[in-house]
Amino acid sequence: MSENKFYIDKFAVVDNNVEIGDGTKIWHFSHVQSGSKIGKKCVLGQNVNIGNNVTIGDFVKIQNNVSVYEGVELEDYVFCGPSMVFTNIISPRSKYPQVGSEFYLRTLVKEGASLGANSTIVCGVTIGRFAFVGAGTVVTKDIPDFALVVGNPGKIKGWYSEAGKKLVFNNDGIAECEKSGKKYKLENNIVKELN
Repeated sequence: MSENKFYIDKFAVVDNNVEIGDGTKIWHFSHVQSGSKIGKKCVLGQNVNIGNNVTIGDFVKIQNNVSVYEGVELEDYVFCGPSMVFTNIISPRSKYPQVGSEFYLRTLVKEGASLGANSTIVCGVTIGRFAFVGAGTVVTKDIPDFALVVGNPGKIKGWYSEAGKKLVFNNDGIAECEKSGKKYKLENNIVKELN
């Protein structure tokens, strides 16, 4: 780790063998465990735990009280809302511990996805690019790119642009983001960006 290119609060704990990108801030009572890689210009709020061997991309924001366990990967620009939950074992039992990466189901959160406060991500899923998981939602299966998912279990209730605006599709399945001007096409329950 290079000195003075990132901020670590004096009450945070960062284990040995950790990579931290320039401009990243790690706030009080947070813990980053060995083997983890955190990209540049990330913000880890109060009481965040990053498990062993976790990879976090650039410009990721993790709000207070979130644990990112081994087996979870966050790509660039992911937002994790306050107190949202990841898991890494599908059937945990204290009497029959399953410790080690061979037991963990991989969870991938793709670029720009937002995970709302108090949402729960059951392990083994992929959350698509720029997907939006509503507050309190329980995710039990893969989420496509740009999908708005809410409820328990989470269901697709709409579509959002890369810029975070609701997409309203015309009869031809085309929508334009009011913020960025980018256009999108909805076809067979899949949204794609148009050039």
